[in-house]
Amino acid sequence: MSNKQKITVIGLGSMGATIARLYLEQGHEVTVWNRSADKAAPLVAQGAVLADSAAAAVRASRVVLMCVYDYRAADAILGAEGVAAAMDGRLLVQLTTGSPQDARDAQAWAQRHGATFLEGAIQAAPEQMGQGDTPILMSGDEPVFRAVEPLLAVLGGGIVYLGEKISNAAAMDLATLSTIYGTMLGFLHGARVAESEGFDVAEFGRIVAGIMPTFAGFLQHEGAVIQSGDFKISQSPMRISVEATQRILQTARESGINSEFPAFAAGLFQRADAAGLGGEELAALIKLLRAPN
Repeated sequence: MSNKQKITVIGLGSMGATIARLYLEQGHEVTVWNRSADKAAPLVAQGAVLADSAAAAVRASRVVLMCVYDYRAADAILGAEGVAAAMDGRLLVQLTTGSPQDARDAQAWAQRHGATFLEGAIQAAPEQMGQGDTPILMSGDEPVFRAVEPLLAVLGGGIVYLGEKISNAAAMDLATLSTIYGTMLGFLHGARVAESEGFDVAEFGRIVAGIMPTFAGFLQHEGAVIQSGDFKISQSPMRISVEATQRILQTARESGINSEFPAFAAGLFQRADAAGLGGEELAALIKLLRAPN
């Protein structure tokens, strides 16, 4: 692709508007569309063209980026008058957060209407976009991805191509979000422990930030253990965590603070221990999670 492109951005929420702005700053010809046209005013002032319909926006460029609230909103836009017909010969890059099935359905829709399709998952806030390490997960046809990669790199330098299976980006997005939310729940419970003992919670946050690099390395190790299938003790015996989560639960009850999170965690580890996993590496808990519900 040449250095300067015509590109359409559909959806001008915080992330969509940031995407459009980044392309404008790089000198690209940007057409925008949003259900609420007033959101386009700052971008138009920067040189964007506001299309009068979603179909007109699609017709304006060969590359169409969509970033809206969810796939329900995306489907409503794609189902609007004239959009399907305008999609012929376009590349639709879907950056709306969705499920693996949403990605498969969207690809099928695009193919039925003569378009190529890439699925993406942005793992950053709007203010973090456009940086050298901004993480963006992508999946879909590799030649299509490679052709548009320089254009996508405007949004962030941390692009990870996960392969041709279209659902890969959405699936990995959910996997990483699971890690983030699990960590956040643990952090918030820890904040309550800190509060109940009279600690400055900001100081607690600083202490947690300090251990995160080591914790990240530990997670990488445990991921490698799971992939290898060899759960002999290498860094952290399961039984230590069985006992630790019980102490966290006991302390919550003794302190009179919410105990839902430690009760859930301690329950899982107790079940793993009862299943004979206590003498294996911590990652062996995955065996319990693999069992049918």
